[in-house]
Amino acid sequence: MGDHLLNDIGPMQRRGIAAGVVSICSSESHVIETAMQTAGRRNIFLIIESTCNQVNQFGGYVGMTPSDFTSYIHGIARKTGYPEAMLLIGGDHLGPYPWRREPAHSAMEKAKTLVGDCVRAGYGKIHLDCGMPLGDDPAGAAFVDPETSARRSVTLCRAAEAARSEAQRSSGFPLYVIGAEAPIPGGSLSAPGTVPVTESEEIERFLDICRKMFHREGLGDAWDRVAAIVVQPGIDFGPDGFVQYDPGRAARLSAYHQNLPGKMTYEIHSTDFQMQSSLSKLVSDHFALLKTGPVLSFAFREAIFGLARIEEELFARKRGIRLSGIMDVIDREMTAYPEHWHFHISPDDENARIHRLYGFMDRVRYYWKNPDIQMALRTLKANLETPLPLCLVSQYLPESFEDAAAGTLPAKASFLIQNRITRSLTPYFTACGQDRQ
Repeated sequence: MGDHLLNDIGPMQRRGIAAGVVSICSSESHVIETAMQTAGRRNIFLIIESTCNQVNQFGGYVGMTPSDFTSYIHGIARKTGYPEAMLLIGGDHLGPYPWRREPAHSAMEKAKTLVGDCVRAGYGKIHLDCGMPLGDDPAGAAFVDPETSARRSVTLCRAAEAARSEAQRSSGFPLYVIGAEAPIPGGSLSAPGTVPVTESEEIERFLDICRKMFHREGLGDAWDRVAAIVVQPGIDFGPDGFVQYDPGRAARLSAYHQNLPGKMTYEIHSTDFQMQSSLSKLVSDHFALLKTGPVLSFAFREAIFGLARIEEELFARKRGIRLSGIMDVIDREMTAYPEHWHFHISPDDENARIHRLYGFMDRVRYYWKNPDIQMALRTLKANLETPLPLCLVSQYLPESFEDAAAGTLPAKASFLIQNRITRSLTPYFTACGQDRQ
C-alpha cells in the first residue's frame, strides 16, 4: 500500500506550505477513469472513497460490498495505467448513518461490520462518523453530544483495528478521520443563508475527549494514525444554490490548525461548486483535505444531457436510427423510484422536476446503475462516437468547443464526456498545488 501524501499534509501546512490533497467520493466509472487519467498524467496522488450509502455489506445503492469496490477501483487503475502505489481507497461517513433510524445497539453492530469489512477489503482511510442521532437517542438535535460521538467512534475503531492484516500493520494503515459535525452525505443546503462554522473550542474539546478515550481503550497506535478531523468552514450546497467560502468567518478555525496534534489536518466536505479562488483560499487557510464528488457526477450528467440534445438534432428526423431517449428514461425511472431524492426535493415544489434532473445536489447520480438507463447510455454513446458537427458542440457543450475546433479534442462522445469532467476536477488539483505539470 505504501506511504501516502495524506500523512504529510498536516505537518506541511504547519510549516507554512499551502499543500492539499483531493479526495473523490464517487463510484461513477466515467468520473473515476477521468480522475485517474488526469492524475496519472500529472503524477498526482489520489484518494477515491465510497460512502456508507453507496457501498456497504448489503450492497448499498450501487450494489457493491467493500471488497467489490476495491476490486472495481483497482480494475480501473489497471485499465488507465494509474500507479496503484499512489492510490488510497477510503470509506466516507463510515458509521451508523444508513441505519440511523434503528436503535443504537443494532445500528452500531451494522456499522462495526461495515468498518471491519472495509479494512479487510484494503481501505486505507476510514472516516469514523458517529455524529448523527440514532433511533433511541433524544430527538430534536442534529448531532449527538461529543462524548457519545467519541465513544461510538472508539467502538468502530476497535472493530477496524481487529480487522487489520499484517501487511496493513507493517505499513501503518488504515489512517483515520474523525469528526463531530460532518455534513450529511451529498449536500444539505435547503435554503439560502449562512452555514455555521465550527468553533475552535468545539474542536479542542472533541480532540481531548477522543484522545483520552482512544488511549484508555488501548488504541494509542490508532490515535497516532488519525490523519484528519472533519470541520465545517461555512460552505455547503443544495438543489439550486451554494454558499461560497468566506475566509473572515472561518479565521479562528483556520488559526487553530496550528494546534492540531501529530499529522492531523482538516478534512472538508461539501466543497462541490466552490469557485477556483475559494478552493485555493480554503487550502491556504489549512482546510487541506478537499472532499468532492457531486460536482464531478454533475459534470458527467451535464455532458450526457448535452449529448442527448445533439443526438436529437442529428437523428430525430432520420429513419433507421434508434434514439437513446436517455433524458426521458432518467426522468421516468426517478419518478418511479423516488427514494433517492424525495427527502431532499419536495414533490410539491413547483420546480421539483428541474431540481431532480438538473439540481446541484445531482440526485441523478443514484440512478446510473439502473439497467434501462445503462442501456440508454450505451445507445447514446454508440450513436455519437463519430465526429460531431462543431456547431452543435458549440451549442450544447460550449466549454469543449475551443479545444474541439483547435483539433486537440476529438468531437466524439467519450472525449467530450471526459473533457467536461476534467474541467470540473482540475480546479481541485490546482488549489492543492498538484497541477504544476
